[in-house]
Amino acid sequence: MSSLILFGALKTWITPLWVVAVGAAIAVGALFVASGLLRLIVPKVAAIARTTAKEALSQPLFYVILAIGVFAIIVFPFVPYNTFGEDVKVVKDEGLTLIMVLSVILALWTASVTIADELDGRTALTLRSKPISRRQFILGKFLGIIGPVAILFIVLGTLFLTSVSYKVVYDARETANPEPTWQECSEEMLQIVPGLGLAFMETVVLTSISVAISTRLPMLANLLICASIYVLGHLVPMLVKSSVGQLEYVPFVANFLAAALPVLDHFNIYGAISTGRDVPLDYLGLAAVYCVLYSSVAMLVALLLFEDRDLA
Repeated sequence: MSSLILFGALKTWITPLWVVAVGAAIAVGALFVASGLLRLIVPKVAAIARTTAKEALSQPLFYVILAIGVFAIIVFPFVPYNTFGEDVKVVKDEGLTLIMVLSVILALWTASVTIADELDGRTALTLRSKPISRRQFILGKFLGIIGPVAILFIVLGTLFLTSVSYKVVYDARETANPEPTWQECSEEMLQIVPGLGLAFMETVVLTSISVAISTRLPMLANLLICASIYVLGHLVPMLVKSSVGQLEYVPFVANFLAAALPVLDHFNIYGAISTGRDVPLDYLGLAAVYCVLYSSVAMLVALLLFEDRDLA
């Protein structure tokens, strides 16, 4: 009897994983298609992006981050959070935050190593002796950084969705609640898929900012500035609201920060997770437009900063 119960629980959380497998296959296919189109349209940019991606994937940091992410995501479902039936929501919050933070660390580190260090080491001067423009160099570096970040998201995101499906069954057994159905496991997984997309968009925005900073400043300054932007970007809406009715310069500073810094709270779905609501598709579309626009502006700034940078 116990073996039948175990088999039933195993079948419950494994059954909806076909959705995860299909989604991961689509994501990998989209990555290959994007790489192929890039080689056809702008082969020089694609060559730089491919070299940058290989350098990022050969770094020990990539595998350290991957190992930390895999270990933490596997452990999360077994941690007792004592939230009176809300453990699944806590696992969702922790998993999304972990994947985003690890991806941001990888992106910022790679941008500093592949751009700032190359400029300081005069490696970029060798590249400039070839028929490659500065715009192609910066754009290739940016796209080459996004590639390993996307791979990290696909691997950790697939494992994360699997752990959430298992957590639904595990939590029900630990609290002596009725055995959940595979539909319930599927619903819990699908609710956080938009969160993975929004977290990736946030990482892209921070990567574009890091690339712009790397054209002028070394690694430490880049990491500190991007970390400050990350914190302030999530606090901007709160700063604007709290400045209402204050002295004149207080709302001015708050509105200036809101205009200059990325409003990273747009990529936050923790409120939807805590209330059990789904993220509408139109919101994802608007967030994607905001990501593209802000990243484009940041890359334009990067090109302007790099255009008159002395490489000699």
